[in-house]
Amino acid sequence: MQFIEALKLKSKLFFLFIFITMALVSIGVMGAINVDSMKKNLDSLYFGSLVPVTELNEILQTYHSGLASTLYKAKGLEISPSQTAYELQTSLKKINKTWDSYESHFKRDAELQYVEYVSVEIKATNNYFQEMLKISKDGKDMKDLSISSLEKYVSHIHAVLQKLINYEVNVAKFERKNFLQEYNDSTFMLGVILVLIILTMQIILYSVFRSIQSDHTKLEVAGKKLKKLNKQLENVSYTDSLTSMHNRRYFNLIYDKELKRAKRTHSHITFMMLDIDYFKQYNDTYGHIEGDAALKSVAKVLKDTLQRPSDFVFRLGGEEFGVILTQTDESNSAKLADEICEAVRSREIKHEGSKVNEFLTISIGVVCCIADDALNEDILLSRADEMLYNAKEDGRNRFVITSNVSDATIMQLSS
Repeated sequence: MQFIEALKLKSKLFFLFIFITMALVSIGVMGAINVDSMKKNLDSLYFGSLVPVTELNEILQTYHSGLASTLYKAKGLEISPSQTAYELQTSLKKINKTWDSYESHFKRDAELQYVEYVSVEIKATNNYFQEMLKISKDGKDMKDLSISSLEKYVSHIHAVLQKLINYEVNVAKFERKNFLQEYNDSTFMLGVILVLIILTMQIILYSVFRSIQSDHTKLEVAGKKLKKLNKQLENVSYTDSLTSMHNRRYFNLIYDKELKRAKRTHSHITFMMLDIDYFKQYNDTYGHIEGDAALKSVAKVLKDTLQRPSDFVFRLGGEEFGVILTQTDESNSAKLADEICEAVRSREIKHEGSKVNEFLTISIGVVCCIADDALNEDILLSRADEMLYNAKEDGRNRFVITSNVSDATIMQLSS
């Protein structure tokens, strides 16, 4: 025990792993041995008794419905000699083949003698039917056939085979009884072994975990640090999973940062709010999978059009996107908005639910101004939202831009 307590944490856990592995291997070996034993019993039960019974019944059935029935029909001149010969020959082949199969199965010493006796009786009975077969092949009819002789042979072979069938059934019952007994014994033994292993594991585990109790405090400290790092990692997760664009969380960070920068330098700042026209109808028409594909397509247009380091594109939520541009005046902002509208439309994404165009289009609200200390941080967002509303009211598939963040003076441009 002192040796275990002296081990370092990794060594202790490795020791535990080795022990559990050995325990599982032991259980597996015991299970494999017992399963193999049960398999042999099942093989003996089903393939040693059930299959032979089926074969014997098939032979018995062939004597009655194959051979005897054919001769009854032949005596009544219901079938021709050639047909009689064919059916007799077919039935005899089937009986011989099935009997050979039965004899090939495992036989106990106690039944070998009777099986040999049955084999002799089958040959004797088949000789009788071979004679009938020869008569049929010679083209002679069977109207003078002795029914009493036929029934004598069939009844005799029936009694012989039925006795063998009864024996096989009794063997099956005996094997089943032995199988259940052995299964119960194996199950009990396996249960005992499992209990012993579990108890041993509990004792070892108790000792091992007591020995690593001194490391618990260190693990707690490491856990707290890891939790803190995970929290930091979560805070820097600013990517939209569908479009791979920046998400709303990152927008809030960049918007505040760039607005303060623009105020310090009294430079232009532009905010665009974009919305896909009739996107609900698009989803209703083509399904959400195609809707996601459309969102990705619009995102690609924004990424391809706005590639400067000072251009920021975001997916704000649903079908709504946002763009922040710095060092870009009103004229260039309008030009970029027009390019975006044209690029989305030129992709020719079919939109049968749109009321403005046969292809997918977008509407954009744009605000561009020179930032100063008096600029309210919420005004760009609200004015961009107003411009987007006006773009939709004016027929969609366009952008509306303003540079006045206080008055309602608006410059409208249709794309």
